[in-house]
Amino acid sequence: MFLENTINHAKQSGWMEVICGSMFSGKTEELIRRLRRAEMAGQSVEIFKPKIDTRYSEEDVVSHNQNKIRSTAVESPSEILLLGSGCDVIAIDEAQFFDDSIVEIANQLANNGVRVVIAGLDMDFLGRPFGPMPALMATAEYVTKVHAICKRTGNLANYSMRTSQSKDLVELGETESYEAVSRRVFVDEVLNRKF
Repeated sequence: MFLENTINHAKQSGWMEVICGSMFSGKTEELIRRLRRAEMAGQSVEIFKPKIDTRYSEEDVVSHNQNKIRSTAVESPSEILLLGSGCDVIAIDEAQFFDDSIVEIANQLANNGVRVVIAGLDMDFLGRPFGPMPALMATAEYVTKVHAICKRTGNLANYSMRTSQSKDLVELGETESYEAVSRRVFVDEVLNRKF
């Protein structure tokens, strides 16, 4: 379970939290939960998402169960520094869609005393580490890996198996294009396929 950093407020600097896992695992839901708690504590909060993510809304970050929070869509991580100036907490959803500069930006924010909360897929549809997520996880103080449940086996699902035929690295989609599956299903249906 994640607990907010509350040790020594007088000497507290910023820090990074990463929430990762497969599709349908509750990453965005957990991100929104943490931001709501920060708002209740009177902290100034700003959330960013990549402009490419228009699945549910262009203005909001929306979880699969329709919980939502107002956000700012940005083209580049460098915009986050400018637009998030003066915030206590900065959140970034779908971080895997940003380029590697997101790692430097997130660390710069944390070094400047900001709490940075990041959510994203840890693996792509082929089970490979996804974009900047490994570097974000390596430099974060806190990493929370959440899991979906595999509907086929009932086991924990930590893979996002693509069910469409696309071979593009990025394909926005929901249940029509992806299924959260366990390792066994992923090995049988993806790793044993020929691409």
